[in-house]
Amino acid sequence: MKATREIKTGVVAILVIILFIWGYNFLKDQNLYDTSRTMYAEYDNVQGLAPKSPITINGLKVGSVTQISFHPRKKGILVAHLQLDNPIEFSVNSVAQIYSPDFISGKSLKINLVLDQGSIAMDGDTLIGEVDSGIMGMINEQIAPLQVKVESFVVQTDSVMKSIDALLDKENQQNIKESLRNVNGILSDFKTSSQYLESLMAENGKMDSIINSTNHTMNNLAAISDSIQAADLGAAVATMESTLANFNSVLDSLKTGDGTMSKLLNDDELYTNLANASKELEELLREVKEHPKRFVHLSVFGKKEKPYVEPEED
Repeated sequence: MKATREIKTGVVAILVIILFIWGYNFLKDQNLYDTSRTMYAEYDNVQGLAPKSPITINGLKVGSVTQISFHPRKKGILVAHLQLDNPIEFSVNSVAQIYSPDFISGKSLKINLVLDQGSIAMDGDTLIGEVDSGIMGMINEQIAPLQVKVESFVVQTDSVMKSIDALLDKENQQNIKESLRNVNGILSDFKTSSQYLESLMAENGKMDSIINSTNHTMNNLAAISDSIQAADLGAAVATMESTLANFNSVLDSLKTGDGTMSKLLNDDELYTNLANASKELEELLREVKEHPKRFVHLSVFGKKEKPYVEPEED
């Protein structure tokens, strides 16, 4: 079957329509004069940075964040896609820093330019990613140690309260009550003593007498201590030791039997003789008292002396 011109024209028209639709869909989101660049920055935590967040350089908006995704190879690393509309050139060593412009708005991203001899950042390059703690971050850093201390204090307080609860059982409460009663009694006694002391202080005569007596006693003690300090205690002690040594020597001589005193103390025969002599002397004195004429004779004419006759013992 031979294709007619109309069929060929229809096929060509269909192909043109298909190409037009494909080209339109391909070019509808493309800007033929687009000079934007897409760069990347890696972060451990994006701190709430979201797509469409503005990107600034020295406060001037130069683009926006188009997408945030996980790194395909680095586990746990987030990648921010940065679309820069401004053709400004800067070093690839520049830093893409996440920060908070104020307390109300969300997170933004700024590029801190690094003016060095590094290569110019091009489309597809990865910048250094950092997170600025900002004012809230600084506050959190200052509060964090205090928070730890407060938490520790709360834990310790809870432990103390538990210990107090365990301590204040019925038996311990009763013991505490008895202790308080004893304390009240001690305070009552102390009050009575203080009242007596006040009354004693009110009587100036008694108090002055007590103070004068105390002063007199202290003066006497001071005088005695001065006398003792002035005395030659060393010489007195030495003399006493010498005397005790001599006395010990005398006692030793008496004990060993040397000398008259030792014989008087230790010789039994001498003691017996002295006892007999004392007895005879006693008898003689008694005889003299009873018969004095036997011992005293007044003979004018020379009467013959009578011999002594020993009396019979009773």
